[in-house]
Amino acid sequence: MPRVRVADRSAAGATARAGAPPAGAPPGSGPVPLGRFLAKAAAVTAGLTAAGAVFGLVRDQTIAHLFGAGHDSDAFLISWTVPEMASTLLIEDAMALLMVPAFSQALARRAASRVGLTRRQARAADPVRLLVGATLPRLAVLLAAVASVLVVAAPLVVSVLAPGLPDPELAVECTRMTALTVLSFGIAGYFSAALRAHRSFVPPAAIYVSYNVGIIGTMVALHAVWGVRAAAAGVAVGGLLMALIQLPAFVRNVGFGPPRAKRTPRSQRDRDRPTLIAFGVIAPVIFFAVFRQSQVLVERFLAASLPPGAISHLNYAQKVAQMPMVLSLMICTVTFPVVAQAMAGGEREKARRRVERDLALASLAVLTGTALVIGYAPQIIEVLFERGAFTHQDTTATASVMRVYGLGLLGHCLVGALSRPFFSTARPTWFPALAMGAGLLVNVVAGAFAVGWWGIYGIAAANAAGISTTAALLLTGLGSRIIAIQVRRVAVSIGRLSVAAVAAGATGWIAGPMIPDPLVSAALGCLLVPAMFGATGMAIRALEVTAMPAQIAKLTASLTSQLTQRFRNVR
Repeated sequence: MPRVRVADRSAAGATARAGAPPAGAPPGSGPVPLGRFLAKAAAVTAGLTAAGAVFGLVRDQTIAHLFGAGHDSDAFLISWTVPEMASTLLIEDAMALLMVPAFSQALARRAASRVGLTRRQARAADPVRLLVGATLPRLAVLLAAVASVLVVAAPLVVSVLAPGLPDPELAVECTRMTALTVLSFGIAGYFSAALRAHRSFVPPAAIYVSYNVGIIGTMVALHAVWGVRAAAAGVAVGGLLMALIQLPAFVRNVGFGPPRAKRTPRSQRDRDRPTLIAFGVIAPVIFFAVFRQSQVLVERFLAASLPPGAISHLNYAQKVAQMPMVLSLMICTVTFPVVAQAMAGGEREKARRRVERDLALASLAVLTGTALVIGYAPQIIEVLFERGAFTHQDTTATASVMRVYGLGLLGHCLVGALSRPFFSTARPTWFPALAMGAGLLVNVVAGAFAVGWWGIYGIAAANAAGISTTAALLLTGLGSRIIAIQVRRVAVSIGRLSVAAVAAGATGWIAGPMIPDPLVSAALGCLLVPAMFGATGMAIRALEVTAMPAQIAKLTASLTSQLTQRFRNVR
């Protein structure tokens, strides 16, 4: 039987995903620049993330309509702390920061080792499949065990999270259902990291659409029978859908580990494991993610002793306020594999340019959103939530808290953008965890003092102070430790954008109440705030704003050229 040789398909696939045309493409088609591929990937990811955020708003609106902002919703939100912590650890931060570099390195080894092997030999020695076989089963068993422990220990978990809760039994029942997300989120986060390393961004970006659809559907179907427990059951259903929606793409792009690979030397089979099981590599990422999510634990712990509804007001304000931050980080999510591969290949100058560009774009996006959130907070909350059991008093309290939260949005965005370069190298680093720990300490101390004076507003202000402290530490530490970014220039650029955001937010704050209808006022604010932001940015010569018209013209010309070429090919 002839021996079929395996070409370097992984490299070809990566090139194709990066925009290069396949073999046999028409002459002159040429490779698509990486920047254009990243722009398209970021646009698709941002679109699906925006859709997920819209469904998230519908989810929060449904919770507010059905359960209001009282005892029942507080009990559910206490139980929601478990999936929120699991999401940070297993989807957003720890899993991605560990697995994207691990899969990127495995893909690089695959490209170097597959040439000249038979198809069977290549499959048995495939570093990507060996990585999956060495990590995914162990991860599933570990997460299932943790979920089981949380189900059993739910009363203890609730007593720790909210010791001042008057009637904890409902929160315990909800926590037992939401604890199941530890397993489903872990699998979903693993799939997302693997697919992003393979430059497949659509399924990972769609997970929050499926998650929120699962919650909404379960609540609508079961709330009359189970009450707020239906929301907790929906969280469990949504977590399962997050994994299932990525499963076909994972099987197609990544695949599962070879059955046993007994003929492969043990040293070669185990080569990928130290990247994940070494304590020095895992621990800094885990501590960073835990410290970051612990901000929510601090808020709910401090708010548990306040009047009923305080936890709900904090939750609704935070969910809406953080939407600009989530959308602004999409470009960093897409480019993280590029930065990791550049660092692995020793291309530090390329990584530096990419990181500086990402910081500028993310800051521009989040500060524009911050100005809108602060300027039109009452109108936004009224349009989104004021119906059913959610009263006008709830709107006033939530909007006021959201304006305070808005002060920390830039810090949240910068922490998300700056942490990725720290973890893009193979060597472990504790600096992000220490910086996050310092910010958490500021949050705890400030919150403990402020809650007695200003209640939930003091809690939100402490959150903003803590995350801003972490952002400042990460910005100053990145240039001297990992990537030699020009910290002063980046800080000046962010400062100018902040001035534009203050002017735009103040304009919205003054103009918003002039129009009685909240929907019309908020809609006009979506035009007024960006216009004022752009005008102020032009006046103070903020580089990201002044360069925007040329970038828009360049993108328009590129899209026009592509459409023209496709039309000619069709003819």
